[in-house]
Amino acid sequence: MLGSLSGSYIIDALITIIISLSIHEAMHAYVAHALGDTTAQEMGRLSLNPLKHIDPLTTIALPIITLLLFQIPILAAKPVPFNPNRVKYEEFGSALIAAAGPLSNLILAIFGALLIHITTNTTIFNFLDTFVILNVALFIFNILPIPPLDGSRVLYAFAPEPLQEFMQTIEPYGLFIVFALVLTGVLTSFLITLNNDILRLLP
Repeated sequence: MLGSLSGSYIIDALITIIISLSIHEAMHAYVAHALGDTTAQEMGRLSLNPLKHIDPLTTIALPIITLLLFQIPILAAKPVPFNPNRVKYEEFGSALIAAAGPLSNLILAIFGALLIHITTNTTIFNFLDTFVILNVALFIFNILPIPPLDGSRVLYAFAPEPLQEFMQTIEPYGLFIVFALVLTGVLTSFLITLNNDILRLLP
């Protein structure tokens, strides 16, 4: 697996991750601001500037390592802060903020898939191909209902109180749970299958 990924692919993947994660996190901040919370704006996160959102370890190094090892990018940007007490619609407002990030990745994937059909440049085609695949992967990964991933925030808004309490309990260990599921192969095959299914549906 290590030898099957070219240097150009890794560069394309890095560029994609930086662009896509910046938009992902910015959308969290923009939706929070639209719903009445200015916390992200006050902390300089209402921005598309990648330097505001990326973390060298979890946004750059981690996804490259997990791509090489598992074919699945596991990564995290700096979480966008928001105050749920200042957000309209209470838990449902928080769910909208959470959903904005992964939905931005799905939209980016659709946009990239459309551009693929009109480019004749091989370099651009290869980049767009990587861009689409990784944005679909980011969408799928982030909608997993495992705290602290975005999907868990959406589920939390609709979950009964006992499930909400359970999600709060496991949140500090959520990323370790994801790693364990990937390492054991429980999650990897599911993510790859779902990723391929969505790719087939794109234009």
